[in-house]
Amino acid sequence: MTALPNQLPSESLLDQIADALAGPGFIIIDQPLPVSLINGLIDNLLAQQAEFKPAGVGRQGDYQRNQDIRGDAIQWLEPGDLAVTEFLRWMDKLRLGINQRLFLGLFDYECHYAVYAPGAFYQKHRDAFRGSPGRKLSTVLYLNPEWDLVAGGELVLYDEAGEEQLVRLAPECGKLVLFLSEDFPHEVLPATQSRQSIAGWFRIKPA
Repeated sequence: MTALPNQLPSESLLDQIADALAGPGFIIIDQPLPVSLINGLIDNLLAQQAEFKPAGVGRQGDYQRNQDIRGDAIQWLEPGDLAVTEFLRWMDKLRLGINQRLFLGLFDYECHYAVYAPGAFYQKHRDAFRGSPGRKLSTVLYLNPEWDLVAGGELVLYDEAGEEQLVRLAPECGKLVLFLSEDFPHEVLPATQSRQSIAGWFRIKPA
């Protein structure tokens, strides 16, 4: 694979993201990453699919697999592959830019590929509970070329009470979603075709 273009998030994009997080608390950005980087991530995902494992729910001692709650298969991202390394560098630039503007204290980023087979879903949940250390800002980057809008598979963001739908987003390739992890219950609806993404979380240190 040839070298990827060095295209980190611009200052204007960082301003836009910070303003949205300080306001409604979420933002949807259309194609913020270079197409060549998206394509490299798709190639890397496809090359590893035989190694994916069924995802679980809960953390550490509470961890369990339950396909009645979530049905995706995952593979955590680590530096090494060129596209993955560039993506993680892009996200670290984003982390630094958000910290400079909002003083959130984001100190690292973890992420995994997520592949949902046709019919698989993830029930409504939160990525973090208010006041707990750990995940502060959630991200989803979609990797679905030529997604058919009638196929389903939308991400639904709810208000903090979990009652009103705020966003219903089709998983179109290249779209990036960011939202405050504590504030937005969300779910992944089933689709009639396989769908894939990178789910990630910027974390804060325990007090």
